[in-house]
Amino acid sequence: MMVGIILASHGGFAEGIHQSAEMIFGPQAEFESCILKPDEGPDDIKRKLKAAIASFDDQTEILFLVDLFGGTPFNQAASLVADHKDKWAIVSGMNLPLVIEALSQRFTVETAKEIAQAIVPVGNEGIKIYPEVVSASETKEKTLADNKKSAKIPEGTVLGDGKIEYVLARVDTRLLHGQVATGWTHTTHPNRIIVVSDKVRQDKLRTNMIKQAAPNGVKVSVAPLKNMVKANNDPRFGETRALVLFETVEDALATIKAGVDIKEINLGSSAYKEGKVNVTKALSFDQTDVDAIKELQNMGVKFDVRGVPSDQPANIDDLIRSAEKKLAEKK
Repeated sequence: MMVGIILASHGGFAEGIHQSAEMIFGPQAEFESCILKPDEGPDDIKRKLKAAIASFDDQTEILFLVDLFGGTPFNQAASLVADHKDKWAIVSGMNLPLVIEALSQRFTVETAKEIAQAIVPVGNEGIKIYPEVVSASETKEKTLADNKKSAKIPEGTVLGDGKIEYVLARVDTRLLHGQVATGWTHTTHPNRIIVVSDKVRQDKLRTNMIKQAAPNGVKVSVAPLKNMVKANNDPRFGETRALVLFETVEDALATIKAGVDIKEINLGSSAYKEGKVNVTKALSFDQTDVDAIKELQNMGVKFDVRGVPSDQPANIDDLIRSAEKKLAEKK
């Protein structure tokens, strides 16, 4: 059983959120959107809500996510929930983080009310100011907390089994973005995300932006290759569940050749630029990329080619053959 989720709003907002959520989290079953157009009334949106409910295979548990408390979409959803108060629920104030969290919660939670309770804090935390504005007292509290957290663990201390657990290693030109911060984080449950890049580490603005995008409860680090190797060999990182991000296949190859114990690479995206050929909508390779992938394969590294967890994995050997054919045709 999967909780059915219906988005409802004034105007096209719900449809836009629906499209954005599936762009980040992948196509979803039992997931519909209903909008109230300017020339429509309460009966129109209620009819659409009923049609969405009827489209679900199982109508036992349904969660409505609506834009405004007390608005027409909310009121009409409430009239339907009135006869199912034990199983159905409504959450207002819909935003994208809230919707994505609801989709994620469905993997482990079986009731609409439990999901409703879980997603409200995430929706609230998704509202942030950039650049961050904090009071002097908040700054002092944060500094004290950071100093406490940064207290060094004595060298030689062994935590856990003394080895980092790599829950995902992904090549993605965009590094930490929506698909990673939501879909992959919810699927793999890391406690730290590590961006491995000498180039990005030297870019203070980009480093800060990556850290700003940290999912709740997950630490984010931007590390040059040498520091990644040190962490890999340091037993003090033994309780780390790491999601590692690389900009390029070449960065992944250099890291693994340096001794970092990664057995599988998730190929998420590789942006097109001059000299590359498209092999999928998200992946572009040049000969250097192809050679790096082949070298990694020869080292025993496996490839999982998916943008989001719900995608069907593509075959890496087919993509290599396609790239080599297209690159030969360009010569």
